[in-house]
Amino acid sequence: MPENIKQVAPRTAGLILAIFLFLFYPVSRAAADHNYMPVYHPQLEIKRATGSIRIDGNVEDEGWRGAAKAVNFAEHNPGDQTRPEVDTEVLVTYDYENLYLAWLCYDDPREVRASFCERDRIFSGDYVILCLDTYGEASLAYEIAANPYGIPGDLLFSAAYGEDITYDMIFKSFGQITEFGWVVEMAIPFNSLRFPDKEHQVWRMDFWRNRPRESRFQYSWAAYDRNENCWPCQWGTITGISRVEPGQGLELLPSQVAYQSGALNDHQHLDNSDLMGEMSLGAAWDISSELTAEATINPDFSQIESDVAQLDVNTAFALSYPERRPFFQEGSDLFNTYFNAVYTRSINDPLVAGKMTWRRGSNSAAYLSARDEHSLIILPFEEGNEYVENGKSYSNILRVRRDLGNQSHLGLIATERRFDSGGSGSLVGIDGQIRPSPSNSLRFQVMASHTDEVNNLALADSAFNVTRFQDDKHTAGLDGEKYWGHGFSINLSRDTENYWFGSSYRQLSPTFRADNGFEPSNNYRILSFSLGGIHRYDNGTLLENINGSIEGSRKWNFHSVRKDEWIVANHQFQFRAAQTQVHSRYMWSRELYHGIRFNDIWLWHTCFSTRPFDAIGFNWYIDYGHRIARRDEVMGKELVSGFGADIKPIDRLLISSYLDHIRSDDLETGFKLFSQTVFRTNVYLQASRELSARLVIQYNDRYHSLDIDPLITYRINSLTVFYVGSTHGYLDMIPPDNLRRRWVLNDRQYFMKLQYLFQL
Repeated sequence: MPENIKQVAPRTAGLILAIFLFLFYPVSRAAADHNYMPVYHPQLEIKRATGSIRIDGNVEDEGWRGAAKAVNFAEHNPGDQTRPEVDTEVLVTYDYENLYLAWLCYDDPREVRASFCERDRIFSGDYVILCLDTYGEASLAYEIAANPYGIPGDLLFSAAYGEDITYDMIFKSFGQITEFGWVVEMAIPFNSLRFPDKEHQVWRMDFWRNRPRESRFQYSWAAYDRNENCWPCQWGTITGISRVEPGQGLELLPSQVAYQSGALNDHQHLDNSDLMGEMSLGAAWDISSELTAEATINPDFSQIESDVAQLDVNTAFALSYPERRPFFQEGSDLFNTYFNAVYTRSINDPLVAGKMTWRRGSNSAAYLSARDEHSLIILPFEEGNEYVENGKSYSNILRVRRDLGNQSHLGLIATERRFDSGGSGSLVGIDGQIRPSPSNSLRFQVMASHTDEVNNLALADSAFNVTRFQDDKHTAGLDGEKYWGHGFSINLSRDTENYWFGSSYRQLSPTFRADNGFEPSNNYRILSFSLGGIHRYDNGTLLENINGSIEGSRKWNFHSVRKDEWIVANHQFQFRAAQTQVHSRYMWSRELYHGIRFNDIWLWHTCFSTRPFDAIGFNWYIDYGHRIARRDEVMGKELVSGFGADIKPIDRLLISSYLDHIRSDDLETGFKLFSQTVFRTNVYLQASRELSARLVIQYNDRYHSLDIDPLITYRINSLTVFYVGSTHGYLDMIPPDNLRRRWVLNDRQYFMKLQYLFQL
């Protein structure tokens, strides 16, 4: 054996042995508790409270005496239905107005992780969460949460589309850290819930506790079978609630907005407008336990939180942004389908809007109508899209759904938008999910669209207008043409405890458009297959789990021309140390773009995240490979990287920052093709449960822009709130009277908003 190999071999073997011991040697192996038995589908009968209860974090009130108690929690992450390191107890009772819960979370109080923060910002620390399916259909459920300080959080779960964090419920919560751990009390008004109008209620319910330490420990009252994909199907059952009524009555939400705007004029001076003010009124009427009507007049749809800047320098398609406007957030899950048939931000500037929702047993329906003052039209094509603005329009959206139990359903979606200047876009579709067994599912959607184009070629430039599509039958410009389009999607999957695989097919015709949705491309057919698995380690090792997957896909257009094909391999390591995970992905593809065949596209991605302490967490990623520079139509050597950090110096202050950067150089010449850097910092300060301050600083070098947005909020509940703030937009430019670049204030706005909820 050569001498250099003799020297290297022992070092290599030692390194391999050290890695093996690091990953697999027992850190602290506790003896198994053979007396512990997890309970699947537990049951609890609760009784009416024997006295009053005050939500103050003290469980000595008379009303808690005799309350039902949920105990014997199971750890299902990272353990598999094992006994948790710490105990949890939940007291449950009710009266005619509220459902009451008291969570007793035993722990070392020095290790509790909690932030004194705005609602819905609690989910990185310790928190408890009530999971509640009042209809027992496993299709829609409330998730009602609070952290050790009693700061609330809530989500709405739907079987087909997951969790909606934009949902807000009005309920009371209060918590405190104690010598034995922490306590949270909750009072959930029955008028905040929807449930069957009958004398005796039978609800599916589970109690969860999230306890992030070296791992993100999760405990629950109900034990779980990892081969069962229906989450609510495995919850416990609550009985004993009787003679209570779901939410009925009238809610009024008036608001007053005042603002003053300023913009840079042609002489490089800031022109300030007069002080402006607008009033609006929203109303919600629970006509019955099954039917709710909502309306808003002159609504204020201003966004308090600015959109997060994205890297967009090398994309040919429009980017989507989350819906932040309160009226559209409420009940948004009802309009979700597998295609983005409904994208409420397509209703750009509504003057008036209304909504009705109905539910009876397994049947539900929702209808949304809005008048838009400045409508945007997205024109989708095979390799890019265009946006144009076309004045006023009416939008109408209908959703009907039939739940079949165990997270199966059939649904209908129909949308229409009609423009005052002529032209319309309509869509109708059927979707569903069928689960023939706990691990297997089938999802599908079929859609048809009809476009009656606006007849106004001036909305787009002449070069775009002469572009043709669908065998040159139609022009891209808006010249009053009419045509039908269609879409189809089907997905088959099997997901078990240790492995998963799936196959899917998806297509949109060249003439498909979703005027009230977000489908920025069409003229494609995509066939995909995927396979993955996970290996979990017991509590004695530092490595929590390893999972990996591989996916292969091929994409054609409707002329059977192969447009793209790719293979993606993933693997991820989850460590039982500082909530650390490492993920890597390799992608290879061949794509036909603008008639040019790019045969050697590849990308290597690596990312890392950790939270070693409650006060700090950070993440990092890097992408490197050969990617198409789409503007220049050449192959680029591309590097994308980013870093993010959350720093909490005290439990009332959070600084959250990230930096993203992209650069591409011509693969042949080394010439720089493009680059972009985006930086954003959010600073949150919580002075009390009601009073908070926030500062956003955002920089985007592609647009030479810097935004600084301070805001002060006084919030009584999710809808009764007072805001005062401002926005400052700067541009890095050379003023006419100056020879050097400098930051110039380009636009500014001061605003105030007062909104108050009246429940009648």
